[in-house]
Amino acid sequence: MQHIQSYIEEHKDRFLNELIDLLKIPSVSADSAYADDVIKTAEAVKTSLEKAGCDHVEICETEGFPIVYGEKIIDKNLPTVLVYGHYDVQPADPLELWHSPPYEPVIKKTDIHPDGAIFARGACDDKGQMYMHVKAMEFMTTTNQLPCNVKFMIEGEEEVGSVNLSKFVKNNQEKLKNDVILISDTGMIAQDVPSITTGLRGLSYVEVEVTGPNRDLHSGLYGGAVANPINMLTKMIASLHDENNHITIPGFYDNVEELSEEERAEMAKAPFSLEAYKKALDIDAVYGEKGYSTNERNSIRPTLDVNGIWGGYIGEGAKTVIASQAFAKISMRLVPNQDWENITNLFKAHFENIAPHGVKVKVTPHHGGQGYVTPIDSIGYQAASKAYNDTFGKTPIPQRSGGSIPIVSLFEQELKSKTILMGFGLNSDAIHSPNEHFGVWNYFKGIETIPLFYKYFTELSQ
Repeated sequence: MQHIQSYIEEHKDRFLNELIDLLKIPSVSADSAYADDVIKTAEAVKTSLEKAGCDHVEICETEGFPIVYGEKIIDKNLPTVLVYGHYDVQPADPLELWHSPPYEPVIKKTDIHPDGAIFARGACDDKGQMYMHVKAMEFMTTTNQLPCNVKFMIEGEEEVGSVNLSKFVKNNQEKLKNDVILISDTGMIAQDVPSITTGLRGLSYVEVEVTGPNRDLHSGLYGGAVANPINMLTKMIASLHDENNHITIPGFYDNVEELSEEERAEMAKAPFSLEAYKKALDIDAVYGEKGYSTNERNSIRPTLDVNGIWGGYIGEGAKTVIASQAFAKISMRLVPNQDWENITNLFKAHFENIAPHGVKVKVTPHHGGQGYVTPIDSIGYQAASKAYNDTFGKTPIPQRSGGSIPIVSLFEQELKSKTILMGFGLNSDAIHSPNEHFGVWNYFKGIETIPLFYKYFTELSQ
């Protein structure tokens, strides 16, 4: 594809400034205080798609935040690529841990990003990666090199479970009809080690509530005589793993996909330094299920983790009480073949069953999604592999991800097409954490690589 590098060089300052402007808008979908900002971001995405060359762009209302849809159909006989992304971001808390304000983007050099990285909430997840596709579209339309049809579906509720997106997809199958779905909401192994995510874990997210006495009690007068909900909750949570860090919920592993030794050996070829991993996290040892490597534990094995726990008095000084209630939020990352609704039901039944006498337990499911695997012999994967090979000078490594994008399995179920996950972020980019960032080099590398996917996918489809 001609002139892509020179086009980026000519417009790189504008490309950066446009992304910075988008990152300044705090589009936090989880917090109603930011609702106006989420809507403002949707309008900004709509404008950017229009300027990038889409012939039709609309803001599609939902029961929650809107979905921005855009398209450019050049020939109905040619393949159609559907690009998915999201414009909402995670809350920035805890604010005190940010080195610079989360919605005042700054570019700073780091050891991993010597060309600089954009520090801001949403820089990598997913505004920066989503906007690569907008700028790649601009290049293809401006230089008259768009080889096929393209559709965009950019939502504003990914960080809160994409509840309304599923309804939108089911009700708009003809509008969204495509030959392949393209997403950049994942990462790669390293800047000099390109990789394509071929698997995602599923997710089950629940909240648990343990209730004891009908009010907070004096810990001197009642301590030792009644069940303490916080004590009971922590004991129950501790029992969810055995001495080998194996999850103890009956039936939890019944449908877990067991990879062959050959597949595990292929995974092990990916460059990985355990010492560098520990150093980056400032830990002296790794931890996890016995019999599996670190990379296997966070990709091909299911997990159960407490995401938050609270109860009782947590203010300054002392207040000697036995709390009436204790709470926890728990997430389970699932592997292909584990049905998230079934796992949620198994968890609920087990957690209620192990409740000790003297307390009542309530389990509230929140949201979830299925795992997903993309076959590496598909046309979409081959096109992505050729595109990476052109821009990186080496063949990308197929990689299973520990993360979840629940709507990917929904896309295959409803739209009957495969998804290709072309991520350009790095694990060190601190997504969902303070000081999230996205490498400037990675941003431009994505813009350079994405048009080549279109080129090769069109050629391989004919």
